[in-house]
Amino acid sequence: MIGLLQRVQRAHVEIHGERIAEIGPGLLVLVGVQQGDSEIEATRLLERLLGYRVFADAEGRMNLNICQAGGGLLLVPQFTLAADTRNGMRPGFSTAADPTEGERLFDCLLQQARQHSLKVAAGQFGADMQVSLVNDGPVTFWLEVKPRQ
Repeated sequence: MIGLLQRVQRAHVEIHGERIAEIGPGLLVLVGVQQGDSEIEATRLLERLLGYRVFADAEGRMNLNICQAGGGLLLVPQFTLAADTRNGMRPGFSTAADPTEGERLFDCLLQQARQHSLKVAAGQFGADMQVSLVNDGPVTFWLEVKPRQ
């Protein structure tokens, strides 16, 4: 499972001009589900997202996680993150999870996130979304949790 994590000052998601989700300062995470992912990878990715220290402490160092910083979490499903781009001039999607499984695991990640004491918002799986953000820093990290063999 992949999480493209961006520290933001604010972010929101729109569908057909209607704002469906938004956060102030926090993390916008684009989520890609790959073949072989399960609830185990969803849980581990969430642990990493919640624990990843990308917010500044009193000395300006990235030592605080989202919970310590009091930030919001905006999860957005993004099928294209799971693309195979190693060859050619067009991405292949054979490495991405089946849409039904991808939606199930994204929902699993979202439900687990909502059990924590932080603001959680989400995009809509399979929708044509417009995502707007003000990246803070900019700070962007690629987190990947691979299934154990």
